[in-house]
Amino acid sequence: MSTPPNVHVAARIQGFTYAIRNVVAEARKVEAAGRTVRYLNIGDPIPFGFTTPPHLIEAVDRTMRDGDNGYTASVGITPAREAVAAEYESRGMPVGVDRIILTAGTSEGIELALGAMADAGDEVLVPTPTYPLYTAVLAKLGARAVFYRTDPNNGWLPDLDDLKSKMTALTRAIVVIDPNNPTGALYPEATRRALIAVSNESGVPILADEVYGDLSFDGPCPLLGSLDPDAAILSFSSLSKAYVAPGWRAGWLTVGRTTRLDDVLAGIKKLADGRLCSTGPMQHAVTAALTGDRSHQQEFVQALALRAKLTTDRLNAIPGMSCVAPQAAFYAMPKVDLPPGVTDEDYVLALLRETGILCVYGSGFGQPAGDGFFRVVFLAPPDALAAIYDDIGAFTGDYLSRMS
Repeated sequence: MSTPPNVHVAARIQGFTYAIRNVVAEARKVEAAGRTVRYLNIGDPIPFGFTTPPHLIEAVDRTMRDGDNGYTASVGITPAREAVAAEYESRGMPVGVDRIILTAGTSEGIELALGAMADAGDEVLVPTPTYPLYTAVLAKLGARAVFYRTDPNNGWLPDLDDLKSKMTALTRAIVVIDPNNPTGALYPEATRRALIAVSNESGVPILADEVYGDLSFDGPCPLLGSLDPDAAILSFSSLSKAYVAPGWRAGWLTVGRTTRLDDVLAGIKKLADGRLCSTGPMQHAVTAALTGDRSHQQEFVQALALRAKLTTDRLNAIPGMSCVAPQAAFYAMPKVDLPPGVTDEDYVLALLRETGILCVYGSGFGQPAGDGFFRVVFLAPPDALAAIYDDIGAFTGDYLSRMS
């Protein structure tokens, strides 16, 4: 009896890549060979000793014990949406509760918005380097990510001329990640106003990824929409980072108050209906987070700022390497001066195999493979980071001499 052929896989899967997790498969091989791997690839504070605030845990525990474990409304529970609305109004972006959808983390909010806005063949402007979820979701939709440049020689700020030159009649949205993952950049007000001006002049809305807004080293970052509450801006955030609860997948999507976004809002709600709801008990933590004690953030941000300085100082001291100082979050995007023909992936995989240090190559974030960028997550304790940077320095010197 002949064996049936393999089951068909959709062609769009070929374009779906997610380097942050893809490199883990190679790390597992290194571990299987007996080497300890030091994971600097995923921005998850939990494995590095940071903890979820107790009052969030209590809110979820109480909800489950009270038996509130059924489906919620697809847009989320009213108290949590009211808390998000109050938070946005207090930060200068007033919106009605009806324009807020609770989501399974920022990631689901992004997918709902892109699903409502981009057809197959449409284009979305995405910064490079970028968070690869955007390119993965667009590949799944059959839409196209068009990269606009951010400049490492100017603090990783957007190149506005390049952004404008990439706009076409097919452009459906401009993605703005600020504070930025993967670079740790924080955009000044002038840059943010310029981005809004491009949106207003072109009629193309902004998708504002603001999940790291409370993790700026100089204090919380203003919401982009606070600079122009009537601009066409959709804002995304969650409890994952600033509230140290990434596994809870508790987030929200806020659609700006302009009537220009009414049809988009209706489309998002229709898609949200199709997935029933985000995780019910964790929605109660949104209320607890936004109306309760936030004192943990001060200690968390201080710890991150210390690690950011250590990272910048140590990586810039390595011959052949440079690093723009991050201003927020827990990422840095150093650059190693690779010889011609050597890629960032070559460097990162060699670093992993020879030292057990796992980073992510810059081309996984949309950077040219020959430019030598890679992302570091600096959540580990300072002494562990210092040892890691010692090993990166020793490896890099040896690697560059071998490759030259």
